Formats: sequence, C-alpha cells, structure tokens
Amino acid sequence: MLIRPETPADLPAIHQLVTLAFASAAHSDGTEQDLVDALRAGGHCALSLVAVQDNEIVGHVLFSPATVGTHPVAALAPLAVHPDCQRQGIGAALVREGHRQIAALGYDWSVVLGSETYYPRFGYQPARALGIRAPFDVPDENFMAIRLRPDAPALSGVMQYVPEFGI
Repeated sequence: MLIRPETPADLPAIHQLVTLAFASAAHSDGTEQDLVDALRAGGHCALSLVAVQDNEIVGHVLFSPATVGTHPVAALAPLAVHPDCQRQGIGAALVREGHRQIAALGYDWSVVLGSETYYPRFGYQPARALGIRAPFDVPDENFMAIRLRPDAPALSGVMQYVPEFGI
C-alpha cells in the first residue's frame, strides 16, 4: 500500500470512495463526500492523503484548518476506507501518516469528532479534558483531541471549524 497526497486526477475516485465508506455508517448524514468537495473548493484542505493498493484508491483522510481561540489546530474529517478494505489497517496507516505530515506543516494539535472506540488507539482523548470545547452538543467521548508535538501549548476555548462544516 502506498500513502500519498491526493492529485487532481484522484478527485472523482475520492468522492466515490467517501460516498461508499459512509453509506452504511451509523453516524453519517450522507454528505461527507460533499464536505470533502466543499473543503477543497473553499481552500480549506490543509492535508489530503490517499491510500493506494493495486492502483486503486482504497482510503482517504482529510485535515482542515480550525482554531481554538486564536491557536490553529487541524480538524481530522473525514477518514474513509473502502468497505471491502476495512479492518485491514488502512485507516490506521492514514491517521498515523496524516499526523506526521500535519505536524510537519506546523499544526501541533488534531481534533476529531468520531468513534470513541477507534480514535483513542492513536492517542486521542476527550477534548474537554484538554481544554477544548465543541461548538455544538456532543458526548465528551466523541469529541477528541491529540497533542501532535510535545511542545504544543495548552489550549482553552471553543473549537471553531471553517465555514464549510456549517457549524
């Protein structure tokens, strides 16, 4: 498997992949693929990576810029793996490589709204315990953050997403 930045030629395959990956997801509103397209079109794609196997895109992760107070953070959303390829480590590889690359771009925190059983394996913790509050009602165990660099400053405040999230 190869993990690499997305290219313009990948966009239709990413749209289709995200649609398929979220079609049967329990907490999906069915518009994740449209969010990816809108973030890219709005210039709010800080990092977008694809996982390629046998010349096919089987996974995708996107990080967009956000803030807590005035401090920039990265919002991980969404992470998608083709349904036929799930539970094979593709999502984990995308998250780990995404963390490495987004930290190299200067982001020292990543925040995610996601599964309380999936994201803690990467070090995500309830964001509220780290001083980061969600801008909407959500169970603490689903709104999580991770410090990507040991010298990252402590944060305190409400996370502000870019406008494409509609929050």
